Amino acid sequence: MATKVVMAQLSPTMEEGKLVEWKVKEGDEVSQGDVLAEVETDKANMDIEAMTGGTVRALLISEGDVVEVGALIGVLGDPDEDVSELVDGAKPKDVGEAEEEEPEAEEESVKAEDGEEAGPEAAEPEDDAETTTGTKPRTGRVKVSPLARRMAEDAGLDIARIEGSGPGGRVVKSDVQAAIDAGGAEAQAEAGASGQAAPERAAAPTAALRPARLGDERIEASQMRKTIAKRLVQSIGPVPHFFLTTEIDMGRALDLRKALNERLSASGVKVGVNDLLVKVAAEALARHPEINASWDEDAVQRHGSADIGIAVAVPDGLITPVVREADRKGLAQIATEASDLIERARNRKLKPEEYTGATFSISNLGMFGIDEFTAIINPPEAAILAVGQTAERPVVEGGEIVVRRRMRVTMSCDHRVIDGATGAAFLQTYRAMLENPLELVS
Repeated sequence: MATKVVMAQLSPTMEEGKLVEWKVKEGDEVSQGDVLAEVETDKANMDIEAMTGGTVRALLISEGDVVEVGALIGVLGDPDEDVSELVDGAKPKDVGEAEEEEPEAEEESVKAEDGEEAGPEAAEPEDDAETTTGTKPRTGRVKVSPLARRMAEDAGLDIARIEGSGPGGRVVKSDVQAAIDAGGAEAQAEAGASGQAAPERAAAPTAALRPARLGDERIEASQMRKTIAKRLVQSIGPVPHFFLTTEIDMGRALDLRKALNERLSASGVKVGVNDLLVKVAAEALARHPEINASWDEDAVQRHGSADIGIAVAVPDGLITPVVREADRKGLAQIATEASDLIERARNRKLKPEEYTGATFSISNLGMFGIDEFTAIINPPEAAILAVGQTAERPVVEGGEIVVRRRMRVTMSCDHRVIDGATGAAFLQTYRAMLENPLELVS
């Protein structure tokens, strides 16, 4: 019996996936659990496995294609089984448009300029009507996908003048892009005035942007970058941020780190500054449980352990592997776990449970020479700590100017969960523990 292979939801926040590589070809025999494909999700590259055994009868998308979660991407079955119904059923939805098409029942129609009502199908263009940027708009209602409509509006295009290549003449993303590449709204206007098709022109991104110039390059967003964009909008708008900054004397903490690494040298474990920051944050959260919390509709959810997310830069964006129960672990264990998580994060090999569910996050840009910055909260967490570089700075002690190794940190707080005094008390504890760190190894 034929079995559908669909784009699986491989992470909690995944909405679409990009096919990196098929691990099989049509005609191959596979068993349950065999890897069929490698897929780029919003956070990592992961495998899609066969849910049952059989012969690979059809592979419906190509490497580089992006499709929604749940979309049919392949078919398994018996060697001589007729799977044409499944395969043909997937063809009307152009996989090249899969990332922007919506269910047929939800498609939109745009009434043509003459206001004439028509049936559900778009009227065919008259014999002398131009296609794409032609002179005459179609009459009746024009079938158009939501994304194509938005693209046309942004580019100032008349959707009724664009010939649709989708099922039933439906105007899809590629049709609008072709119209933009042919000169956009200006070309439509010229064609309408002259009664002739507009000449081909150099591609322009949209009418709202400046004209394309030599050296311009359009970089398609990765699945991770798309998710980052969506998550940031969800955070910076709805979440009421406020920020608290303090400066910490790191002299004793750095001396402790040096002594620990000398003691641990035989084991191969090396404690980094970030490991100290994670451990101190976990200890401070244990003393201030009101910070180790998140907003949950009409309640504040406090968490029983300090699960610290570490922001890691990767080529396509940012990912936050999580050190679980950091408040119950020693520095050496945190250093070992964090090193492994960060390495696998950079190689896109983390499992979903390893980069989700943090209760507090740390973002450190000190290695890039940044003194201080503010970070955006990753919901549903209530706070994130932005860490700048440790640098020698002049300070006044006992009426004299001395040089000390200082570090600035800024905590972004969700005001629905954390009040100013509460956040300040947490940072006071955090600073005190870094400036007197011996209790961390006691």
